Amino acid sequence: MAGCDEGYICDVCGKPVDEMIDSDLYLRYILGLVQEAVLTQEPERHIRCNPVQAQFIVHADFEPVTVEGPFDKNELDDDDVRRQEELITRGWSRLVEVIGSGLPVSQYPLANA
Repeated sequence: MAGCDEGYICDVCGKPVDEMIDSDLYLRYILGLVQEAVLTQEPERHIRCNPVQAQFIVHADFEPVTVEGPFDKNELDDDDVRRQEELITRGWSRLVEVIGSGLPVSQYPLANA
């Protein structure tokens, strides 16, 4: 979430990403897909504005996301889907956990991601 006067704008829908819980960038950072050094340079979007990834979050506190077409998880290999659901749900749960925790950003990523 690169800081600026206008906030953190989603590069998909153009609306502000007001809450860290909605941050696809921080979810990707926690998953090890983005390096800390480039957090302020990477584009931001809402988790739901990245539905191909969001569909793998399977948690009672996260409203399910569906994708139509070839990237629908129902069209993918069952074992791959289970691995992605486990990893991305763990990442989202970690995102929820670190919000307001006082942990330094360097400690946000999942261990063994």
